[in-house]
Amino acid sequence: MDKIWKDMFNAAKAVQNGRKISDYVEAGGVAAAVLSSSGRIYTGVCVDTCSTLGICAERNAIFNMLTNGEQEISKVLAIMPDGRTGAPCGACRELMVQLMPERYKDIEIMPDYGAERVITLGELTPEWWI
Repeated sequence: MDKIWKDMFNAAKAVQNGRKISDYVEAGGVAAAVLSSSGRIYTGVCVDTCSTLGICAERNAIFNMLTNGEQEISKVLAIMPDGRTGAPCGACRELMVQLMPERYKDIEIMPDYGAERVITLGELTPEWWI
């Protein structure tokens, strides 16, 4: 496995810290790491609310990347509450496609860290709806 995947896994694990914020908000059940095209790792955690105000960990990490002046994604890894990795949801996939409509199919995703399985967003989202 490439060292960068290990670095991304460790960065996401370091911020995961699942916890109850209030009776209405939980955070950190899922954590994500996004590798930008410059090679910098950005992290984020999910924020779950009792309404639709929450955010997925992957989008949170992407927004962190955007906040820091970058916009091109190279790799994505998300750690689920059980410690395994998984694929981004449809909303996260849609955001990545809209950010990089000409190159989204090349974004690498690690849905199974234990098996070292890497797929592309193009495999997960072969045809964009637009």
